[in-house]
Amino acid sequence: MGLKEGQRRVGKKLGFWLLPLLFALLFVIIGSVSLGSAQLSFYMVWKIILSHVPFMPEMEKDWSKAAEVIVWNIRMPRILLAILVGAALAVAGVAYQGVLRNPLADPYILGVSSGASLGAACFMMFGQGIAFFGQWTLPLIAFICGMGTLFVVYRLAYIAGKVQMETLLLSGVVVQAFLGAGLSLVMSMSGEKMQRIFYWLMGSLTLSDWSSGVVVAPYVIVGGIIIFLFAGELNLLAFGEQKAHHLGMNVERTRLMILIAASLTAGAAVSVSGVIGFVGLIVPHIMRTIVGSDHRVLLPVSAVAGAILLIAADTIARTVMEPQELPIGVITAFLGAPFFGYLLRKRRQRFF
Repeated sequence: MGLKEGQRRVGKKLGFWLLPLLFALLFVIIGSVSLGSAQLSFYMVWKIILSHVPFMPEMEKDWSKAAEVIVWNIRMPRILLAILVGAALAVAGVAYQGVLRNPLADPYILGVSSGASLGAACFMMFGQGIAFFGQWTLPLIAFICGMGTLFVVYRLAYIAGKVQMETLLLSGVVVQAFLGAGLSLVMSMSGEKMQRIFYWLMGSLTLSDWSSGVVVAPYVIVGGIIIFLFAGELNLLAFGEQKAHHLGMNVERTRLMILIAASLTAGAAVSVSGVIGFVGLIVPHIMRTIVGSDHRVLLPVSAVAGAILLIAADTIARTVMEPQELPIGVITAFLGAPFFGYLLRKRRQRFF
């Protein structure tokens, strides 16, 4: 009876916070798809979208082919990818912060993004002639390099049959420093390709299409589900590894599984969008202050909040200086850094 009552309370709390967030997500989607450098009316935009919805009545096509391409083939896939990438980075951030018991942790703390960035930069510099998988060669290489980095970091921290958190974090710092030096070397040799590499490193959804969302969605969904299935274990880890171990948890195996799932989710996001900072850091931080530290609630609401933040940031990036487009990483840094600094100053109590 106590267990059922607890689950009922979690469900009510989740519904209480999730419903308004979903309405906010719908609002930013409507705003994002309706805004852009092309001067299209709100009415025309939504007629085009509704014309692609199955089982809708036939509509008179009083719009140009160019307008349909802009709305359906450019803006809508970009919004879909922003939802997936934002949710992936936020969920991965929650997982890293829970496993490492560090509210400053994010998807990049163990070098996953650094490895993905170096792999992508090397491909842009040297590998254009070996694009075996077409447009998906770059994301695949970035993803493989990010996961390889996690493996190296974990092996460096694996001492005497176990991994200490301090050692894992230090290993991440060391590997990131090494990869950062390698990335600087590649960029210094890149010549005319430096602008493309730099733009990718700052994060962008410019080259997104429907296939981008379709390919990355399974990785994000599977990784997110795995992390959510470990929500109870993340709650136990918040009380410390020794207490979790005494309660019957295999701490080493659980931690490794969560780290792999979080790196899978973040790596998939980085592979299609480039490096977008602060989403995986600031969103879990804010949501934890609002809904508390129960990961059964925190993970879903952070996923929706991450999607909202990235759609809003992408909309600002492509409209604030139109027709020129800013990298999304610039927007998320401007939005995230001051607010995060404010939270660090105002909130002094511990999170865990």
